[in-house]
Amino acid sequence: MALTDYGRIAYARVGDGYPMLAIHGNAGGFDQGLLLAGWTIGPGFQVIAPSRFGYPGSPMPPEASVAMQADAYASLLDALSIEQAVVVGYSAGSASALQFAVRHPDRVSALVLVEPVAPGKGPVMPKPIFTVFFKSDFIYWATVTGFWPIIGGPWAGVPPGKRLSPKEKAEVRTLLSSLLPVSARVDGSSFDIYVSTPGLLNAPESDYPFGSIRTPALVVSAVDDPLALHENARALAEKIPNARLQAVSGGGHMLLGHHEEVRRGIAEFLRRTVASPPQPR
Repeated sequence: MALTDYGRIAYARVGDGYPMLAIHGNAGGFDQGLLLAGWTIGPGFQVIAPSRFGYPGSPMPPEASVAMQADAYASLLDALSIEQAVVVGYSAGSASALQFAVRHPDRVSALVLVEPVAPGKGPVMPKPIFTVFFKSDFIYWATVTGFWPIIGGPWAGVPPGKRLSPKEKAEVRTLLSSLLPVSARVDGSSFDIYVSTPGLLNAPESDYPFGSIRTPALVVSAVDDPLALHENARALAEKIPNARLQAVSGGGHMLLGHHEEVRRGIAEFLRRTVASPPQPR
C-alpha cells in the first residue's frame, strides 16, 4: 500500500530488473495485473501492478477522472523512488496508460497496449446486466460456475464459435475466478464501463492527443477480439507517431493460445526501445 497525493493505492511488486507498471483491465485489480503480466511479459522485469481507482485497496476519490488516475501513477512512482518505467495497459487500463503517456511523458520509457480500448465502435454492457451479475458475489460465482461456456466465454472475450483446448478453458476460468469478489471491484468497474471506456471510444482529440505521444509504443491486438475491436487498435497504432502494431492471428480478447507469441513480440520491442533493457536470465 502506498500513500499518494490521490489517496491510498494498493499495489503488488514482484521480480527484479527494469521497472514495469502493469495496469489492469475492467473488473481487475493488482491481482489481475500480475496475472496478465504473467501471461504476456517475460522474466527480467520488476512488475509493479497497482489497483486503479475503485478496485481492491484503492478507494474511488471524489470527482475521479482518467487524467487523475494517470497523475496518481506518477505519484505512485514517486513513492517507490522510480523515475521512469515501461507502462503496459491491458484492455480498459489503456485509457489511463495513454493519459499517463500524454501527461507524464518523461516517466514513460516505453508504452505497451495489450488488447486496448481505442476510439471507434465497441460494446458497452447494459446496466441491468451489470447490476444483476456484477454487484452480487454469489450470483456472479453461480453464473460463471454453472453457465460459463454460455455467459463466461463472451464476458472474457472468447470469439463466438471458438473451440477451446483444456489449457485455454483453464485460463478462461482462472480469469473469471480472479474477478471475485466482484463486490470489491464494483466502483472501479462501473467507472470503466460507463465513464472511462465510452470516453475513450468517443474521444475527442483534445482529451486524447495521440499525436503528442512521442514515447515508443507497441499495440498488441488479436484480429478476432470481439470486445476491443482490432480495427480500433490498428487505427490507434496509426495515430501514435512512434507506434507499431503486433497483429495476432487469433485468441480473442485473452489472446488464448498466443501468449508465448505475444511475450516474444513485447520482449523484442522492449529490447529495441528501452534505454536500459533487462538482461536475459
